[in-house]
Amino acid sequence: MEAVEIGEPSARFPDTWSVNRWVAGVAADQEPISRPDAADRLAGFLRALHRPAPAEVPTSPTHGGPLTAHADGIENWLSVLDGGERAAARRVWEDAVGAPEWDRPPLWVHGDLHPANVVVADGTLSGVVDFGELSAGDPAADLSAAWVLLPTGAAPRFLEAYGVADDATIRRAGGWAVLRALVLISIGRMGERGLPGGKPAWLPAGRAALRRVLAAAP
Repeated sequence: MEAVEIGEPSARFPDTWSVNRWVAGVAADQEPISRPDAADRLAGFLRALHRPAPAEVPTSPTHGGPLTAHADGIENWLSVLDGGERAAARRVWEDAVGAPEWDRPPLWVHGDLHPANVVVADGTLSGVVDFGELSAGDPAADLSAAWVLLPTGAAPRFLEAYGVADDATIRRAGGWAVLRALVLISIGRMGERGLPGGKPAWLPAGRAALRRVLAAAP
């Protein structure tokens, strides 16, 4: 969707509201991205978004701040994996946490790029939705989409097209990808068991994301 009008809260309606132009397609948790050119589309979107955020823009520790904000809960998320896979995911996570933190002015970040928040048409990216976590932070949180959203083998093309991510940022992005994959797997398993809040379609999406980020690890 593309916003064409945004309204402020008033006596007639107490919340911010918007009118949006419809973008055709389906969510990527229903139809995964399959075309490599989606890497270019996603990189173009993020290059346009990742601009210095004004001082008044809020930060989001859980969606765009330091990865260490999730350190206390990572073992619980890792518990959804078994044996060697868990160890491999932990190595990527620990490498990401050990990378230098973002030390430049915070940028605008979407903060919640996962399969249910992007739209796919004809196998490629056609839209990005749900800007509820839009905030100022570390672009690595969004660059995790290289593995969370794109098909196998597309991450190098995406990073080349994006063009401004240094090694530390890419390492942190890998940690964000592991975290997002684990959350998708956990919520997917809840859905398989019929638990409230569970989404069965997120399980294969999370498993695919995890395979991609672990395969890319040194």
